[in-house]
Amino acid sequence: MQVKQYKDVKNLLSKGGNAKINKNEVTTYNLSLAPHTQNAKGINLCPKASKGCALACLFTAGRGKFTNVQQARINKTNYYLFDKQKFLNQLAKEINKIALKSIITNEKFALRLNTLSDVDFVYQLKKYCDLDILNDRTYKNIIVYDYTAIIGKVKKYLGTRYHLTLSRKEDNEQDIMEALKMGGNVAIVFKELPKTYKGYRVVDGDKTDLEMTKYKNVVLGLKAKGDAKKDTTGFVIQNKIK
Repeated sequence: MQVKQYKDVKNLLSKGGNAKINKNEVTTYNLSLAPHTQNAKGINLCPKASKGCALACLFTAGRGKFTNVQQARINKTNYYLFDKQKFLNQLAKEINKIALKSIITNEKFALRLNTLSDVDFVYQLKKYCDLDILNDRTYKNIIVYDYTAIIGKVKKYLGTRYHLTLSRKEDNEQDIMEALKMGGNVAIVFKELPKTYKGYRVVDGDKTDLEMTKYKNVVLGLKAKGDAKKDTTGFVIQNKIK
């Protein structure tokens, strides 16, 4: 018999979250799991994470600097890894509660399922819970968005209601250019924001967390923060590139 490796979680989704999410014009719910291999199984939930990305990770930023917050995220991650169906059932229930509220009040909400991870929950919710958040009109008032480092996910969901932005690392420049050529958005961390990057318009991606949903085929420029200011891997673009 498998020993339970997690404590029960009352709410998987949190309202608000980091400083940028709190700037959003609509109430935003997010799922914050622990990134990389910070879980009891050692499974990497950020399979495309680079050295620079790992060093600049926001896991310990903001409220994440508190041990209890870190442990809560790790516990949620263990819940997902050790009892996936139960986890997804609970996640679907919480999303349906938000959808019902949106229908009753005609209010828009936003949903970010990967605040720190890179998992295709949209696919998993549909497969394991029959919750089609992109096509079922029950969820029409919910804006679904995420950052990802997986070019395959960008290709899969381009043109759907799932707003995905490909994050640049020091080792995926080819994927970044491919995403831009397809008409997608990318996110790049700069020391100082330029007006353009390799011919593509750069917009301020720090203004709110929903900037990616307002533009098409642009570079979301993010200013280096925290440990990223000391980056030497190439994760942060140090000079303006036209």
